[in-house]
Amino acid sequence: MYNNPNIPQLPSMMIDSQQITAVILAGGRGSRMGGRDKGLVKLGGKTMIEHVIATLAPQAGALMINANRNLADYQALGYPVVRDELDGFQGPLAGILAALHVIPSQYLLCAPCDVPGLPADLGQRLAAALLDQQGEMAVVHDGKSLQPAFALIPVALQQDLQACLLRGERKLRAWCKAHRLALADYSDQPESFANINDVAELRRFEEKQGRYTR
Repeated sequence: MYNNPNIPQLPSMMIDSQQITAVILAGGRGSRMGGRDKGLVKLGGKTMIEHVIATLAPQAGALMINANRNLADYQALGYPVVRDELDGFQGPLAGILAALHVIPSQYLLCAPCDVPGLPADLGQRLAAALLDQQGEMAVVHDGKSLQPAFALIPVALQQDLQACLLRGERKLRAWCKAHRLALADYSDQPESFANINDVAELRRFEEKQGRYTR
């Protein structure tokens, strides 16, 4: 971990939701889901990304989707869609960078498309952690491990991330841990960050929620 002198210290004040753009990361291959686009997989009568939108949209001033396939289906949801600038499904860092280049706000709140149990106070807790701990970015910690796909990232980190990708780094956890992190403690509800990677996990989640849709 290092302290980057080129990244300004955050002021000691509230971060309003209007200063945040939520970005849902739906740009992966869906390899473990048999190649299906996970954001568009149905769960309880709605697509997984619709579940995430319902929770995340009220927490931010704007929302957009990062996707690389089925763009018309994502655009039909009524939110801007941004593609990775790098070809070849380079992972969540590429999606985050593409969003940082276009968001109209000071902060990016990111979450994957395959986490339907997302907490309703994600943006609030991350923003509080970022200011209270004076981090360069804020990420979720579930009490056992870091959850770097759930993060609040200042736009000021855009050039830093671009340089990271140009060096060949593709691991989100490694990029996050190279910075001074503020941790949002979610040890009280770690299950909120369980993602659905395959059909078996999808069915287990449906059963847990009392849903038996296919």
